[in-house]
Amino acid sequence: MNESTLLLDHGSGGMASNRLIGDLFFKHFGNPILNEMNDAALLDISGPITMSTDSYTVDPIFFPGGNIGTLAIHGTVNDVAMLGAKPRYISCGFIIEEGLEMSTLEKIVIEMAEAAKEADVLIVTGDTKVVPRGCVDKIFINTTGIGELILPEATSGAHAKPGDAILVSGTMGDHGLTVLSNREGLNFATDVQSDSAPLNHIVAALIQEIGDIHVLRDPTRGGLATTLNEIAVQSNVTINLKENQVPVRESVRNGCSFLGLDPFYLANEGKLICILPQEKAEAALNLMRSMKYGEEATQVGTVLAPEDSPAKAGQVILETPLGGHRLLNMLEGEQLPRIC
Repeated sequence: MNESTLLLDHGSGGMASNRLIGDLFFKHFGNPILNEMNDAALLDISGPITMSTDSYTVDPIFFPGGNIGTLAIHGTVNDVAMLGAKPRYISCGFIIEEGLEMSTLEKIVIEMAEAAKEADVLIVTGDTKVVPRGCVDKIFINTTGIGELILPEATSGAHAKPGDAILVSGTMGDHGLTVLSNREGLNFATDVQSDSAPLNHIVAALIQEIGDIHVLRDPTRGGLATTLNEIAVQSNVTINLKENQVPVRESVRNGCSFLGLDPFYLANEGKLICILPQEKAEAALNLMRSMKYGEEATQVGTVLAPEDSPAKAGQVILETPLGGHRLLNMLEGEQLPRIC
């Protein structure tokens, strides 16, 4: 494209819009469905489907380990997959501030296309709006994903059972601390980067090779602690979390200590929680550790019946290294703004 910056004309539906769509979006997102250039995408999909939508406003739009575009693809792919589904199609809506550098948008689009390819999903429809300066901060992206259920019954936060093992696929808090440190220009976490990644291939392997998966969740906003509280409430159980078994990078732990944050409440964008019978935990861990994005998988806790726990149904109790216990409550408000 000859233009160096985004103009209001690029969202008007005229010639400038057509150049933007053809020279940028179709160039990188193109596939047989999108290339039909219809008002809607005609999809070939069967059986029960899962669907998720999310809007991304992360600041900064580029950060170590990703950008707003890759985050939008990964976040929606992961949400669709967490019900036990194979993500297949994604829509993308862009709201762009007038004056954004065209090279910035192109970099985002190129990396979004690469992220979609890795996740094996097609971007099949979309929309672009350019708004006057100051109406948005650079660029916001909405993505909606659709997937096909690959289980007889979808996994659910209401399916955790006493005796189940609680597994996580890797370290906690990487994304939240990365975004915050880059936004504020802090350099104490130079070796930390966002964990933003597609988890659908791990999910498919767990379902097909391990089976009997009760709960799958990605602990994004609110982190591990808030997500486990949601599951405890949905399933009417108590969750026992072992503090010294939760993997946290030393640099993330140090950064949280400096800022007064708790890594258990920081957002993750490339980690999952898997809850399944204890007898299947070792096989599930070995499988995840053999796959990309699951190398640091570990068991972090156990699901308990309320009568077998010092806590009530719907609560999460943290077991400290010294054997003490304390309640790990749901996050009351937003610990970090605009982390996704």
